[in-house]
Amino acid sequence: MAHANLPNTRQRREETWLLELTSTPTAAGREERVMAWIDGWLRARAKRVRVTRDDAGNYLIVRRDARPGATPLLITAHLDHPAFVVLEATTPRAPRGSVWLEFRGGVHNPYFVGSAVEIVDCTGTRHGATISRLDAAATPFKRALARLDSPKIAQAIAPGDIGRWRLPPPRITNGILETHACDDLAAVAAACAAFDRLLGTRRARPVGLLFTVAEEVGFIGAIHAAKGGLIPQGARLLCLENSRSFPHDSPIGAGAILRVGDRISVFTPRLTNAISDLLVAHAKANPHFRWQRKLMPGGACEATAFAAFGYESTCLCLPLGNYHNMVAIDETAAAAAKNPRARGTVGPEFIAVADFHSLVEMLVVATHGLCAGRAQPRASHGHRALMDRIYKKGSVVLAG
Repeated sequence: MAHANLPNTRQRREETWLLELTSTPTAAGREERVMAWIDGWLRARAKRVRVTRDDAGNYLIVRRDARPGATPLLITAHLDHPAFVVLEATTPRAPRGSVWLEFRGGVHNPYFVGSAVEIVDCTGTRHGATISRLDAAATPFKRALARLDSPKIAQAIAPGDIGRWRLPPPRITNGILETHACDDLAAVAAACAAFDRLLGTRRARPVGLLFTVAEEVGFIGAIHAAKGGLIPQGARLLCLENSRSFPHDSPIGAGAILRVGDRISVFTPRLTNAISDLLVAHAKANPHFRWQRKLMPGGACEATAFAAFGYESTCLCLPLGNYHNMVAIDETAAAAAKNPRARGTVGPEFIAVADFHSLVEMLVVATHGLCAGRAQPRASHGHRALMDRIYKKGSVVLAG
């Protein structure tokens, strides 16, 4: 009976990580609180892992017992989410009882003015405010003027403090997690869960974690890791994301997604195909297992950035609701096109908890299979035999 309950106990622990991480304040360049969580998680595993940090704050985590010189398979996720950062004192003077914030990430203009935010100071205290003005043309990031709930709050706020949308506490209801930041902190939780399971295996698979910073402002951490040599030569990367769900194509609750491309590129075909082969076989042997294979052309993924530097990379993602906290994205965009004063509503991002567990399972299956050589990455001509059969059957039409 104890053995039968073990998976549920493990999943509950992983769901605790999911809740903790996705409610942690973070922003591009201000990922310290997420880093503190990771550092605590690593301390409990210090004897089994080796951790390298670069000067940007990126993490490379590998097993200590991995064979020296082995080229790792890296599960990667980013530590930031679109959010506000309190500006330095040299920014435009704010009216009494207000503070200037810059917004680091991609959220459409109609979602700012009138929206409630909370500013988290160095003690973790949360201070309420409301966006009263947006300077969408400011560089390098949009600027927002926030009217504080009380003028006294200004004394507790310092440059660099994080601001985020004021949302209800995270909750799981009917299998759906609603929280501040699934993108990409739910992926961080999934990466930790999968790696923790792999640490429990006797065979030292050359699998590691790569956690990057500042993804939401242009893959800055990922590019730095590639250019600075943190990523070993020849490493293959499984990039994790939370990608906007489209109910007709990539529904929430139908399983995590093997993402084959984004709006910029198609990911490394032979790595993507190898993982697909493993997941197809796993699904046949495990009827409970659900997964999807989709293009997901909206947005861009770190897999594209890593591929630009010559690394084999692909993406696995969670189908996401209220992408970047924007409720009714398409409807709001249509309304704003007709009326520039139209306002959007912010809300919690949400995912299916079952999809989270699906992603963890996909990672375990993919890493075991790739490291054991059960699915050899095949190049784009890997379907040559199929094409030959099709040609043989249909080439009669060429005769006229």
